[in-house]
Amino acid sequence: MALPTFTMQQLMEAGVHFGHHTRRWNPLMTPYVYGVKDKIHIINLNKTAPLLHRALVALEAIAAAGGKVLFVATKHQAKDIVKDAAERCGQFYVNNRWLGGMLTNWTTVSQSIRRLKKMEADIENADKLGLTKKEVGVMTKEVAKLRDIFGGILDMHGIPQVMIVIDVPREMNAVREAKNLDIPTIAICDTNANPEMVDYPVPGNDDAARATQLYCDLFVDAILSGIEKRLGGAAGKKAESNMNDEHDAMEDEMKDKEMKQKSKASEARAERREKLAEKADK
Repeated sequence: MALPTFTMQQLMEAGVHFGHHTRRWNPLMTPYVYGVKDKIHIINLNKTAPLLHRALVALEAIAAAGGKVLFVATKHQAKDIVKDAAERCGQFYVNNRWLGGMLTNWTTVSQSIRRLKKMEADIENADKLGLTKKEVGVMTKEVAKLRDIFGGILDMHGIPQVMIVIDVPREMNAVREAKNLDIPTIAICDTNANPEMVDYPVPGNDDAARATQLYCDLFVDAILSGIEKRLGGAAGKKAESNMNDEHDAMEDEMKDKEMKQKSKASEARAERREKLAEKADK
């Protein structure tokens, strides 16, 4: 596998350029906003594309070095997508609730995980251990609660080397813990996010399921590419990307539009001057 590529058309079709309502806006996202339409901020995909590519390069390098990746997304429309993505590339996820101290207090969290595994083993061997139906029922309910919280990190065995976040404001506790532990963070930053809180901000829609699916597919491919390189399947090969060419083409197109607009404005000014001159002669 090689580093995954994407096109501007894919980003547009997935709705990556749609931000939040203008009243839900963080001024720090101003450099990544193209404009406003129907009171909705429009994200500048010319900024998104190179930043997404940079995040994929970093993610591939971390995976190639054997790093663990933690996906974090607890919002309803993203939780199943994130779980599927993490399982496809053999990584870890939190998709129900971020427990305070999940990373900064890993010793306590690991004890809870060991307790969960022990209870699951006890339930399986209930007959041999002589457990009553009531005891099994109580343990089953507790196991279900703990699995909701720790189900995606049961085999993580320590803090991850990179964290991927969908919706920074919602997952701010996770972002702060990663920052405290110097864990690199790749995050989808909608127009209400603070991009300065993360290491690899990717300006984009964090609500649309299609957009989230596109991000996760790209992240999974980058991780698998890194794992393959680590295992020697792609030794010596360099992943090529057409992102720079595409970005240059978009810039040229924008310049052409600006030149045409300036030309039209100058022509309009010349016409007005001629009309004024004619009125003065009369």
